Amino acid sequence: MRSLLLIITLLCQVTLLSAQNIQLQHLRCEMLTNPVGIDVTTPRLSWEVTGAQRNIRQTAYEVLVASTPQKLAANEGDLWSSGKINSNRSVHVAYAGKPLQSRAACYWKLRTWTTQGASDWSAPAQWSMGLLTSQDWQAKWIGMDRGFPWDSAETKFSRLSARYFRKTFAVKASIKKATAYVSGLGWYELYLNGQRIGDQVLAPAPTDYRRSVLYNTFDVTTALQQGNNAIGTVLGNGRFFTMRQAYKPYKIRTFGYPKVLLQLEVEYTDGTRQTIVTDNSWKFTADGPIRTNNEYDGEEYDATKEMPGWSTTKFDDSQWLQPQLVEAPGGQIKAQMNERMRVMETIRPVGIHSLKPGVQILDMGQNMVGWLQLKVKGKRGDQVTLRFAETLQPDGSLYVANLRDAKVTDVYTLKGDGIETWHPVFVYHGFRYVEITGYPQAPSLNDFEGQVVYDGINTTGTFTSSDTTLNQIFKNAYWGIRGNYKGMPLDCPQRNERMPWLGDRATGAYGESFLFDNAKLYAKWLDDIEESQTEAGAIPDVAPAYWNYYSDNVTWPGTYILVANMLYEQFDDEVSIAKHYNSMKRWLAYMRGKYMKDYIVTKDKYGDWCVPPESLQLIHSRDSTRTTEGALLATAYYYRLLSLMERFAGILHQPQDAKEFAALQEKISDAFNKKYFNSTTAQYSNNTVTANLLPLYFDITPAAKRDAVFHNIVQKIEQEYHGHISTGVIGTQWLMRGLSRRGQQDIAYQMASNRDYPSWGYMVARGATTIWELWNGDTANPSMNSHNHIMLLGDLLVWYYEDLAGIRSAPGHPGFQQVLMKPVLPTGLQSAKATYHTNYGDVSSSWKKEAGHFTWQVHIPANTTALVYIPAANAAQVKESGKAASTATGIKWLRMEGDRAVFEAGSGDYVFESVLNEK
Repeated sequence: MRSLLLIITLLCQVTLLSAQNIQLQHLRCEMLTNPVGIDVTTPRLSWEVTGAQRNIRQTAYEVLVASTPQKLAANEGDLWSSGKINSNRSVHVAYAGKPLQSRAACYWKLRTWTTQGASDWSAPAQWSMGLLTSQDWQAKWIGMDRGFPWDSAETKFSRLSARYFRKTFAVKASIKKATAYVSGLGWYELYLNGQRIGDQVLAPAPTDYRRSVLYNTFDVTTALQQGNNAIGTVLGNGRFFTMRQAYKPYKIRTFGYPKVLLQLEVEYTDGTRQTIVTDNSWKFTADGPIRTNNEYDGEEYDATKEMPGWSTTKFDDSQWLQPQLVEAPGGQIKAQMNERMRVMETIRPVGIHSLKPGVQILDMGQNMVGWLQLKVKGKRGDQVTLRFAETLQPDGSLYVANLRDAKVTDVYTLKGDGIETWHPVFVYHGFRYVEITGYPQAPSLNDFEGQVVYDGINTTGTFTSSDTTLNQIFKNAYWGIRGNYKGMPLDCPQRNERMPWLGDRATGAYGESFLFDNAKLYAKWLDDIEESQTEAGAIPDVAPAYWNYYSDNVTWPGTYILVANMLYEQFDDEVSIAKHYNSMKRWLAYMRGKYMKDYIVTKDKYGDWCVPPESLQLIHSRDSTRTTEGALLATAYYYRLLSLMERFAGILHQPQDAKEFAALQEKISDAFNKKYFNSTTAQYSNNTVTANLLPLYFDITPAAKRDAVFHNIVQKIEQEYHGHISTGVIGTQWLMRGLSRRGQQDIAYQMASNRDYPSWGYMVARGATTIWELWNGDTANPSMNSHNHIMLLGDLLVWYYEDLAGIRSAPGHPGFQQVLMKPVLPTGLQSAKATYHTNYGDVSSSWKKEAGHFTWQVHIPANTTALVYIPAANAAQVKESGKAASTATGIKWLRMEGDRAVFEAGSGDYVFESVLNEK
């Protein structure tokens, strides 16, 4: 039984009145997720406190958890009554009540005491436990381990139709509660009495099914009725049936034919129970309307094959087959804790033009990920074909060379029954343009809708500035990131790859965390990475390991440690560190034992991937002066990862480990500087920006030489590259912060706002609406120029928030319990505004420069403080809401640091003003 903590978050908004008037408004609590069927026995509870007053700090809390709503309403915490606990902790409070059993329903509420008064009890919320042991599962895996005559299952371009399963059963008494537990592999849809259950799509989230299998839980009480009922599932192929790629068995994992495990438990008001499970009493067919579905090639739907009422009691299934009892996938079955994918937004196309008779090109106006829904009217048997692409050729036709051999084509066959509305359900496409063939009449924009599909996570950050290029880059990043969230972080959503490459997210996950609440997604991905680790300790470049790529790099697998650190810094998640600590240690030991010689790590495969090449036609640079030695990258990264492991050891109270990590760092540092550092010129290796930046940022560089090394970085950028980026995926992960935090924010801003090659702004100038895979993605060889990639973002988004906006979790205060607010003010940028929803609530920062005057509007959430760095010659220059800041409510003067006046501010809204000493 797992004991990993689960975060169950309440958004509890408390409007706090003055201490003299403590008749407080009732808490408003809203579940941010739907924690139904969790299978961890020590959940963590979180809440937020908000109020208009300044300097609100929680001083105590009380939590009640009850087994029924009635007991909770009576203030009876029969599962857990914490009593009044004197603590300011409001994030990740571990459940400490009675042991939780399978299927248990838990109802909870809380109240808090603060510096501004006490709250009333919150509105109730709830979670439920899943099936905690294998003995809880009575269901059996069913399926059909073969194709049918209309399939071509075991070919390169496999065609396998969807599988339909159904069963009827009787409900003979009044229902108290009904719960369905289901895992349909690769993807499923669930129906009860003709009603689709849930709004999830492409469920469950993908895993290495040999290691783990995820199930979803649904409260289906209202979907059942007394008397006869029918339950049905449809199975799509997803990542489970991957025979489409079986022409490379040495490279690509396959898992077999689709299968389903389903258990429906009905509890009656008289206390009796009934369980309906998948077994060979069910009925099965593959001869339904979904004739083929393949993530890479598309979905074909024949409406003439529809089976009206197939998931209702009146349907005649006498011609259906009996399913097989099939072998279980092999992995441990567990509840899906990360958010399920959903249709998160719909967009309308912006243009349509005729390419030739019978063929139109639809423009969505945005490179998006999901599918196209159409409305069409025609004759029975008419076929509409939709083919997808990111860009067009000069003649206006689709450009598909960069999709490689992915067919990305949907086909809809009409049934000829008035207006028909359809979209696929077991595929997704990355596209801006759609080629439409065979539409029965002239299509209009109103006939189509783009449905954007990704994990159902909250958007937590916004950003805008006075620079339109920065703003468009941010928008492009937003669209690219969410499009590549598919239960795991993908590298691209459009071609025949779509793989969860580790190196793309090393720092990318950190930047993404400011835009999206990606904590559960990346906690799940750490599980995927751990499950892909070999017995020897190796970690692959892609996890789940759908591709058999164990290249033994440091820079790609090191993402395992970097993401764990991100979860700690951004979300105060110690649990992920504790869970994966031993696996991370084992990987470091494996790499050291196999590839470290004289404290230099000798193995590297990818180098500083995708350095901007010297020619717009090249994919990779051929100029050796632009590339950085692989062993330098591997060794520097190994050193950085050791420093994080030393930190983790401290968090987990492992002093001996911490000591050993520190000692190894010292030996590596000495060997690294001896091998790569020229103390006379203050250059590392061949003096690339990356070669100098990594040891400087990672604190390998001798203290006395740091300024000189940084000078070489600046000289290289300004003189050789004329203020443009010259780093690849590895160097760019540290570049923008590395420049700004040593006083060169103007160079960083120039890089970010450039609109000529190579730059992010070049993509914008060339019409990009997402981030490209290549700096020259419009001109390089199409074999590698995805137009929806995020790996080149590096630390750009981190720089947007932490440096431009000045929103950063203060060192030593993970999860934003204290916020470090210290915006850089580049020359030429007149304003920046950002918001970020932390575990404690919204932080916002909006500053502008005008005629030597600096104005900064700040919001700090309750139960936190902020260190606020205001540009000023002295504290007396700083005003807050028109008064001297040092006398303002909620503010404490601390010190001067260079040209910044430093204050500590409690929660609340502030307007700071000062005089700028601009050069």
